[in-house]
Amino acid sequence: MSSQFKPATTSGAETLRGNLYRVAIVGASSLKGKEVAEVLNDRNFPAVDVKLLDDDEALGQLETMGDEITFIQSVRSEQFDRLDFTFFASDQNCTRKNWKTARDAGSAIVDLSYALEDDPASAIRSPWVERQLGQAPALELQPGPCVVAHPAAVTLALLILRAQKAGKIQRAIATVMEPASEHGQKGMDELHEQTVNLLSFQELPKNIFDTQVAFNMTASYGPNSTPTLLSIEQRILKHYKRIAGNDAVLPSLLLLQAPIFHGHAFSIYLELEHAVAIGDLSQALAGEHVTVARQAEDLPNNVNAAGQGDILVSVTRDESNPNGVWLWVAADNLRVAAVTAVECAETMTPTRPRGKIQ
Repeated sequence: MSSQFKPATTSGAETLRGNLYRVAIVGASSLKGKEVAEVLNDRNFPAVDVKLLDDDEALGQLETMGDEITFIQSVRSEQFDRLDFTFFASDQNCTRKNWKTARDAGSAIVDLSYALEDDPASAIRSPWVERQLGQAPALELQPGPCVVAHPAAVTLALLILRAQKAGKIQRAIATVMEPASEHGQKGMDELHEQTVNLLSFQELPKNIFDTQVAFNMTASYGPNSTPTLLSIEQRILKHYKRIAGNDAVLPSLLLLQAPIFHGHAFSIYLELEHAVAIGDLSQALAGEHVTVARQAEDLPNNVNAAGQGDILVSVTRDESNPNGVWLWVAADNLRVAAVTAVECAETMTPTRPRGKIQ
């Protein structure tokens, strides 16, 4: 997930018009920040400059940006001058402290930290789901903050909306396995340290989860952990409702912390009004951003989902109910969030046709 930024390929006329953008990633050293930088690079986002900002712990960390070596700088108000887009992949406190400064300097805000999800001016968005619903985002000259929908909500909404094309769904039940990477590098480190300490019979670090997560599945964290697993579950459902709309079946949801480092895994049960052929349902699910396994060796798992922008799905019949089907699903949580963030920014570029490059 290291970032090597490629300047956008543009014609000479486009360059003369200054049709390139200046971008900042706040929280550039975080897992989400690194993923956003990589996706900007992969998608050739039309940026002439990507500024990397973070807290004091990451200052001076070197990154390769195209042919140049750059380094992470501190988050200061003057850093937001003449920016077009600011991605907040930082912790929530940093987002709340700095987003208005970036906005007032003229930057569009893309929030991956969820700090702004309850702001009345914010929009929780998933371009994948918007395209599935045939929705075109409203173009605003001064758009409010765009909050990136939780990757689990995006996955659930896209699959359920597509499944409804194959037959009416009576009910949906989803168990979501949460990876340690949803808590950033510190969550990954704590799972690693717990694993090592358990095998060497040492005391477990519990600063992030406040409970044992190594070699364990749990439906709650310890009392000193923030955020709680319940609050994350509530966020997923809230985001699902916002992006999927009123016509989508609302799933019953259980969120479990799994002893995995990276990637969401889902066990989804769908009960349809009438029996639907597995082939028909698979065809309805497959398409942009969804790959349905056709062979046993292609069954989804966290390993083969890593680094992919696609949601991996397998479909099987419920042996006890002819109208029931099971979906086993894996998706790279960081990649889904980063692609969503960059696509949100791409949909806002028509409101900034010339950027701010002089």
